[in-house]
Amino acid sequence: MFPALGLFQSLPCPEKPHCTRSNCVFSHRPDLTHIPVTPVPVDAPKPASAPASASKPTASKLSASQPASASSASIPAKRSVSSPLRAAGPSNGSTSNEPPRKFLRTGPPQRPVAVPSGSRTSTGAPVLRVSAAQSTVAIPVRQAMLKTMYDHFVVLYEKINPANPTLAAEHALKQEEEVYQKSSKLTYRNAMISSVAALKKRPKPDSASHPSVGTDAEILAREEMQKKMQSLKLTASQLEPYVLTLDELKQWGYITEIPPGPGGDRPHEEGSIKTCERCTEKFVVKRREEADQCRYHWGKPFSSKMNGEKRRVYTCCSRTTDEEGCETGPHVFYETNSEDLHRRHAFTHSRPAHPDGDSALEVVALDCEMIYTTGGMRVARVSVVDSAGKDVLDEFVRMDEGVEVIDFNTRFSGITAENYATAVLPLASIRESLDTLINSQTIVIGHALDNDMKTLRMIHHRCVDTVVLFPHQAGPPYRRALRSLTKEHLGRTIQAAGAAGHSSVEDSVATLDLVRWHLLNGPKPKPKTAPSTT
Repeated sequence: MFPALGLFQSLPCPEKPHCTRSNCVFSHRPDLTHIPVTPVPVDAPKPASAPASASKPTASKLSASQPASASSASIPAKRSVSSPLRAAGPSNGSTSNEPPRKFLRTGPPQRPVAVPSGSRTSTGAPVLRVSAAQSTVAIPVRQAMLKTMYDHFVVLYEKINPANPTLAAEHALKQEEEVYQKSSKLTYRNAMISSVAALKKRPKPDSASHPSVGTDAEILAREEMQKKMQSLKLTASQLEPYVLTLDELKQWGYITEIPPGPGGDRPHEEGSIKTCERCTEKFVVKRREEADQCRYHWGKPFSSKMNGEKRRVYTCCSRTTDEEGCETGPHVFYETNSEDLHRRHAFTHSRPAHPDGDSALEVVALDCEMIYTTGGMRVARVSVVDSAGKDVLDEFVRMDEGVEVIDFNTRFSGITAENYATAVLPLASIRESLDTLINSQTIVIGHALDNDMKTLRMIHHRCVDTVVLFPHQAGPPYRRALRSLTKEHLGRTIQAAGAAGHSSVEDSVATLDLVRWHLLNGPKPKPKTAPSTT
């Protein structure tokens, strides 16, 4: 037996007169008075009410001489103890037994989301890296279906795979995730088979911007956005809030007034000494057949950190800025001073509107391609589309008298010697053609439009520029590339020809669509002073 702790020694024994236990846990001291306990039958009915005075026995009603037998003693019933939450009750005053609202789960049950990683096998097939506990479908099943999806994307993209080697894997991962999110454990396999069957029916794309490129959700979103944008016909009243003011034109590098001097009095610098735009060395300006060669980087330098060391490397070859160039080409020069540009070919204002009827359009989008010449960088192709995206002008430009080509800059301009051989009209004639489409009231849309206006030698005050509509996070003078904006907002890939260069028609349409997208999805413009016109 365990030793007694004496916890009941302060209580009188209920069987004190007749207790026969040798080691009773209760006290048998004569000075302690016994309190009789009246037994309550288990099945006895509860009284309807009792007076407050009867709730507790008083000292006068207790008799010390009253005997208490073992049969008459009973253990008092335990009081019911409520939890603090139950005792407090609902805050809204109701008598519900539910726990407080802050402990209730609200909303539909959340389905675990399995996010795939970008890991790939040695064959290029993607590997699904997800937690088995988070996936409602067995991981081996998903991986097998993903491999099937990837194989069909490879077949679909066979023409564009060399230029985009990771595209099939990326889209297979996204497509599998889209199917998984829309299906259950029982329907997943059939949904994937249906998705693969639909993939087989797509026409094979010949460029990364083809409508067949992308997952089902991406293609559907592009189609919906394209329908919205095509139905949106841009008008001058819609674009008026986005037209740059005179101060904004100056801030973004536009030439707003004709520079001093006669203009066009020195069309070229052949035989002069200039600083090379590519390698920064001094050279003598010579035409293409006689030009001296230099080594340069055609990409842009950017900051990179390797092994904890920060350094500047080029986007074209990942070499550092102090290493030798990765490409060979002729020395060229580029001018930005307005007076120098004016001496090569004179600036003129866009023509005023005719009061008795005008052939000019209300809204156009414009883009130019430039090449290097003995007269600096000059325009070699001009493309204009109307507000519906229809091509209304696309011409190659022949250089002015005495100006010779040094480099066609094909990687960026897309212009080759064969293209240039078809050029008939010089810049002055091209400007006359532009006058039939653009007057001083026409709103001209472009990306980094100040460069196009400079090379056209045109001064125009009603411009909408997508570098302003979609600003760089670092602010001006930094600008986002048209290619990245088009990919991000339109889901379209442009300028994907690599060394074959850009297309000014493609860039014009992309710029126009970016403005449409901004009108539908972008922030509302802030009120500003109307721009001055000429």
